[in-house]
This record gives sequence, C-alpha cells and structure tokens, in this order.
Amino acid sequence: MDLNELRLFLHLSKTLHFAETSREMNISPSALSRTIKRIEEESGEVLFLRDNRTVTITESGKKFADFAGQVLDSYDNLMEQFLSEDGSLKGTVRIYASVTASYTVLADILTLYRKNYPKVHIDLHTGSASGAIEQVLSGNVDITIAAKPGNFPDSLVFLPLEITPLHFIAPKTGEKFMDLLKQKDIPWEKIPFILADRGVSRQMIDRWFHHNHIKPEVYASVSGNEAIIAMVALGFGVGIVPELVMDKSPMKDDIEIINGAPELEPYTVGLCTSKRLLASPAVRSFWNTAEGSKSGNAAAS
Repeated sequence: MDLNELRLFLHLSKTLHFAETSREMNISPSALSRTIKRIEEESGEVLFLRDNRTVTITESGKKFADFAGQVLDSYDNLMEQFLSEDGSLKGTVRIYASVTASYTVLADILTLYRKNYPKVHIDLHTGSASGAIEQVLSGNVDITIAAKPGNFPDSLVFLPLEITPLHFIAPKTGEKFMDLLKQKDIPWEKIPFILADRGVSRQMIDRWFHHNHIKPEVYASVSGNEAIIAMVALGFGVGIVPELVMDKSPMKDDIEIINGAPELEPYTVGLCTSKRLLASPAVRSFWNTAEGSKSGNAAAS
C-alpha cells in the first residue's frame, strides 16, 4: 500500500461514507472500494463492516487508522523539515476558507506568510463557511478559517481573528412581506426566511426561534452566507448574515438591515487546526504568522 491509499483509508475512517470520501478525494466509488479491499487483504483483517445503508469501522480498523495517521504525520513532517539549499522552510499548507474569508480575514496573513516563507506552497480550498470545521476534522486540510462553535472539539485549537455581529437583513425592493417588517411587533412566523443549512449562525438563530416560541417559515436552506445575501437581494425572504460578509458583498446595495430586529450574539472568526498538526513546521509557521498579523493590526488600531 502507498501513502495515497493510507490517506483514502484515513478519510473514510472519519466520514464512514464511501460516496462522501470518493467525492472529496476525487476517486470513483468502485476504485475506493477496491483500495479498501486491497488494504484489508494485505493486513489480513476486516477493517470496515458494510451493508446497504451503513459503514462501521471495526476495532482493527481503528488501530489501522491510528497507524495511518502516524505514518502520514511522520512523512509530512519529514518533508517539511527538508530544507532547500538556502536554508528556508518548504512544504505545503492546505487551507480551507469561504470566498469572503479568503479576501478579508485571510488576505493579509497570506501576503505576510508568502513574504516570510516563499518556498512553502499554499493549497487553498474554498467552499461554504458552515462546513469549515469538518474540513479539518476529516483531514482534508491543515488549517481552516471558521466561526468558533459553542461545542468546540477538544482535538482542535482556535486562534480568534475577528468578531462580527449577525444582522437580520431584507431586500430593498417592495416585496409583500416588507409591510410586516414595518410593524412594531414584527410577526416573524409570517415572514419567509433564507437560512444557512448548518453552522454557527444557524445554531444561533434556531436557539432564538426556540427561545421565542417561533416556528419560522423557512423558504430555503442554503450553503453559504453569500447565497443567503443573493436570495434576500432577489426578494425571496429575509436572512441572518455576519456583518463581515455583508459589508464585502457585491449585492450590499440591494439589501438593508431590518430596523427593530433582535440583536443576536456576535460570533468569533479565526484560524482552526488540530493540536497534532501544530507540530508541523509549515502549519506552525502559518499559525505564528497569523498571531503576528493579529498583534500588528491591534497595535495599529
């Protein structure tokens, strides 16, 4: 077996979902199945139990997953410790961020990091902010830009970079529900909502709905704050988005903050990685660069 097969096994051990692993690791389901079968034949152990609906990892599978993780960590650390002829650090840092976070939170850090460590390759993946934490937990990336959830996994570490309020937003066009938003006591049950399908903001608004005994009319659940803003701007309903995203949106002139809407607790956006990956020289250097960037911004303000 080779390192790529170990990566496939480790990813599957965390997702326990062949279709998800094949999609995220860019391999066909049949090829993934053949890889797992080959690993099981070489190890002489049943590593996964499979039926038509579920995948379960066996005790032997858990032991093999620990082994695979150690091998991959050792290999990555060794590659990063090999220095180029001029003595500079080299390697790869895999980063996940939403598009908005890439050019707001991440941009200055990347500029400084590239200046200090020009031999390190940045592998940037973009996608929905709501799935950022899972990207690190599944081993797809080394570092992610994420909102810190209330239940933060013990295996991870978090570096706060930005605190952003959450706002209720509505379109500026004259939709039918706009008259309802002008009432002193807004009848939230009668207003269509565009909500994140998951993530910190969805958890916070769901808690607010529950606390106020509101059963919302959810017109759509979407992936990403940018999609919420787009659908609100087009008049499909109201939404709840971070100020950080709203201020940078190309559609910000088509939406407005709802007067009289409740104030939700702001959330913290920052870097997230696993505790074990901080031992990697490339990851640690990126983390330290972000800390220095944060201190520099604080001093400037």
